[in-house]
Amino acid sequence: MSSSEQRPSIIAVEHVHKSVHDATGTLDILRDVHFSLAARETVAIVGASGSGKSTLLSIMAGLDVPTRGTVRLDGEDLFAMDEDARAAIRARKLGFVFQSFQLMGSLTALENVMLPLELAGRRDARQAATEMLARVGLAERLGHYPKVLSGGEQQRVALARAFVVRPAVLLADEPTGSLDFATGERVMQLMFDLNRELGTTLVLVTHDRAIAAQCERRLTVEAGRIAHDSGAGGSLPGP
Repeated sequence: MSSSEQRPSIIAVEHVHKSVHDATGTLDILRDVHFSLAARETVAIVGASGSGKSTLLSIMAGLDVPTRGTVRLDGEDLFAMDEDARAAIRARKLGFVFQSFQLMGSLTALENVMLPLELAGRRDARQAATEMLARVGLAERLGHYPKVLSGGEQQRVALARAFVVRPAVLLADEPTGSLDFATGERVMQLMFDLNRELGTTLVLVTHDRAIAAQCERRLTVEAGRIAHDSGAGGSLPGP
């Protein structure tokens, strides 16, 4: 039994289907996707463009609704809730990192990281955000706006914003896709370091086989299904 199998499940995807309809008919994006992830596990979701990876990540976050099936986050059925309840559980238990950073251009680095804490009513938002930005190496950039930060610095602000709430699960969609190789490596090392320190389950959608190989587990999506599930020490399936 692997170390991840001995840990409690934090997120379970249960027989998820996703279909969309248009004038040409029905397109099945996800087909009976079923797996669970352990607390603290690091998981890469890989596959060709258009295979359904990003749709799966959106459904895991409760941002998109499956046609059938459900997702349980820490035992709670996301799709038995209304959107307000899903938003509330996302704020408490999920973090997000995107390829495009999605920082608020009108807010400083510190204000961007404070935002989710302020929305949660945290009175220590400034202190917690300052400490997290220092942890990602941006103690000298607190008052800078995104437009004057490099791509790597912006992604580190996005990481700090995601991790500052100490989420149970962090979902990252191509987090190094817009960064150069060296900067991407530094960002990924920081992400794995924070995963270990804070005990967050880390789920990455990536095309980068080197990044995927660093994860304990790799799920390969092909034509909307989980075609391969390789654990720690396993080989990454070929294209």
